[in-house]
Amino acid sequence: MTGPSDEADEVTAQLFDMARSGDADSLLAYVQGGVPVNLTDATGNTLLTLAAYHGHADIVQRLIDAGADVNRLNDRGQSPLAGAIFKAEELVVSVLIGAGADPDLGEPSARALAAMFGRESLLT
Repeated sequence: MTGPSDEADEVTAQLFDMARSGDADSLLAYVQGGVPVNLTDATGNTLLTLAAYHGHADIVQRLIDAGADVNRLNDRGQSPLAGAIFKAEELVVSVLIGAGADPDLGEPSARALAAMFGRESLLT
């Protein structure tokens, strides 16, 4: 027998999977239905962080449009922009910068990662 808490945990896990896999319409339907746009997983990753890291620029833009915090750090001090730089997700980086993401935020910062991997052009 499953209880309400088990069902909520399952739905929450599915939401983070949607952000990772790129299921934009389903994920945004939940957000429009009341799921907090800055919902975090057990390590502080937001839906935006996971979508950015996995290269889903469309979800990133739609979450930003819904009010997602582009500068929210996870528990390790990593920003969504740093994740996108690390993965060389050019379009995601562009969307985040356009929405005001701070390249100097976090540890390591997106700017430091760009320099480390020779991807400074992603920030211009």
